Amino acid sequence: MEERRGFGPRRGGFRGSSRFPPKPVETGKEYEVDIQETSRRGEGIARIQGLVTFIPNTKPGDHVKIRIIRISRRFAEAEVVEKGETETEEEPSEE
Repeated sequence: MEERRGFGPRRGGFRGSSRFPPKPVETGKEYEVDIQETSRRGEGIARIQGLVTFIPNTKPGDHVKIRIIRISRRFAEAEVVEKGETETEEEPSEE
């Protein structure tokens, strides 16, 4: 007979656990985001439905189109597909 230590019921790993809910992004998909802040490593940070996404070569205020390249438990990593206007840039108006 197998002896069980009193650490609670056995569970089948993390499957079905609500600890890490399904991610709001998919690898290879493209999204348009606004960069909100900079990480310690100098990458731009955007949030897609609450999921922190790291995007290199961006800075706060950038509006970019990104492609998700990696998803981990708590964050995603992406690459820039297309740079848009930054919030500080303004196009001259034609009157």
